Amino acid sequence: MSDSQHTNPNGLEGTEEISEDDLVWKQYSGEHELHLVTDLIDKELSEPYSIFTYRYFINQWPQLCFLVFHKGTCIGTIVCKADLHRDQQFRGYIAMLVVDKPYRKLKLGSKLVCRAIEVMRSEGVEEIMLEAETTNEGALRLYERLGFIRDKRLHRYYLSGQDAFRLKLLLPSPNHITYDMTALEMAQATEC
Repeated sequence: MSDSQHTNPNGLEGTEEISEDDLVWKQYSGEHELHLVTDLIDKELSEPYSIFTYRYFINQWPQLCFLVFHKGTCIGTIVCKADLHRDQQFRGYIAMLVVDKPYRKLKLGSKLVCRAIEVMRSEGVEEIMLEAETTNEGALRLYERLGFIRDKRLHRYYLSGQDAFRLKLLLPSPNHITYDMTALEMAQATEC
């Protein structure tokens, strides 16, 4: 590392710190951005996805796909869906969340999840589900800080043979928030 470069408190190498003003947040806007999502996810996630999987989510629920950019480079993305589960409950699902490694201490993953949660909440989603590798401590911490709970362990869920935890977040509707709720329940109900 040269004298002109240093590692800033966020762990990034460079000569400047990153502020919120340096970031550009976008909702997915079309096929011309698909490669940005697929390239980043393919680079960072252990599970391979086909182009058909990406298109299944992104073409049906583009409002639930967000990207974050730094200096024109996509450094984070989230891909989700929201639909009726077993003809009873409107459920959200976080399919993929990735933040490029050098940017992981900036809480961008939490901000991406919060953006998706807000859209899902506005669409009437009652709960949100996802799976995370049991060994992915960073992801588990991120989701648990946002109020997700471990619903069940899925043995040998991934192609690698790795187990997963299914995580769930219940979204109370605003008219269901009462004065009887504990401080923790209130925080979880309004976190994002």
